[in-house]
Amino acid sequence: MDIKITEQKDNPILKRKEVRFIAGFSGPTPSRREVKESLCSKLGADGSLAVIDILEQGYGIQELKGYAKLYADKEAMGIESKYKLERDAGVKKEKTEAKAPAKEEKGEKSGGKEKSEAVQA
Repeated sequence: MDIKITEQKDNPILKRKEVRFIAGFSGPTPSRREVKESLCSKLGADGSLAVIDILEQGYGIQELKGYAKLYADKEAMGIESKYKLERDAGVKKEKTEAKAPAKEEKGEKSGGKEKSEAVQA
């Protein structure tokens, strides 16, 4: 995977670096974890302090555009949303199945029989 940094900005107030990048690849689309590992190795950052915020792919293009945040310490990561941290860590939620109410048949069978009986009579 080839990663090209398009923009890198320091945010001292939030104790993080904000990075925009383009990741070129061949074959199947890489996972979030693979992109994160490649980005951190390129920047020399600790993977446990990095969060991939946005990862987008255009249709038919083997290229990902992304936005990542590289924090200085675990305390600074406290401002990140819980779902973003879980998504970035690869935690999968269990789906809750909400069953839709069953649709009632509206006399299709009886209506069909009545019509055929009426034709025969």
